[in-house]
Amino acid sequence: MFLIILGIFILIGGFIVSKQNSPSSRYASVIRIAGVLVLIAGALTSMFKVIEAGQVGVKSVFGKVDDDVLYSGLNIINPIAEVTSFDVKTQNYTMSGIHDEGAKSSDDALRVLSADGLEVIIDLSVLFRVKASSAPYILREIGTDYLEKIVRPVSRTAIRDNAVAYDAVALYSSKRDEFQAKIFETINKSFAKRGLELEQLLVRNITLPASVKASIESKINAEQDAQKMTFVLQKERQEAERKRVEAQGIADYQKILSTGLSDRQLQYESILAQKEIAKSANSKVIIMGNSKGAPIILGGN
Repeated sequence: MFLIILGIFILIGGFIVSKQNSPSSRYASVIRIAGVLVLIAGALTSMFKVIEAGQVGVKSVFGKVDDDVLYSGLNIINPIAEVTSFDVKTQNYTMSGIHDEGAKSSDDALRVLSADGLEVIIDLSVLFRVKASSAPYILREIGTDYLEKIVRPVSRTAIRDNAVAYDAVALYSSKRDEFQAKIFETINKSFAKRGLELEQLLVRNITLPASVKASIESKINAEQDAQKMTFVLQKERQEAERKRVEAQGIADYQKILSTGLSDRQLQYESILAQKEIAKSANSKVIIMGNSKGAPIILGGN
């Protein structure tokens, strides 16, 4: 475009010089030829436009935006048209409280009020892309600065509007996925109206006030202590039950012995005991007595 304008000025200069009655007028034809050559060179270079991969181009002539989209590759266009490129790859816009991590170098985390009136700090990443077919609309209605005009304010507003429906602790724990799904739906609807497509929404971190965090940690510790005590009590009850069963077995055994033993059974038990003593390598056994009385056992090494 610059060469075309330059060629036109050179041509005009050549015509002006040719009308002057001065020695320089003899160079008017040379100036005009040079102007034509520059004009042709400018037209040729402006007619061919290369769009890089992952981008689309939008043509505009004197401020009027063309609805046709230029896709990646070599395109032939009107020499006087200007082409504005749009990135249609996935883009990441992060709002973080960590220095130099997000789109802004300063603390850019969202500070919102929950349903119980507590301030919650949220780190968020928005993954989105520009719809190729909507690039002319974006250029015409929004401009190239859609990050600051659309992505940032829409995302922050959606989070604030939805956070007020949840308690701080619920946002941090049980309702986190539900909260993320709701703000995704809200942002996606707003983006779709403006030629953007929301791909994913990542609630990266939710920071609660220090007092709430301390209360949660105290509750967790208490729950762990209670679970530990429950385990100990259950173990003690099992041990008590084992001892009760054992005692009941001994009592039943003694009852059987006291009511059901005969002389012959006692004699049989005595013989078994003598056999066990006789098996010992360190014992010498002498049995004295008759078959009717209990034997006397003398043992020694």
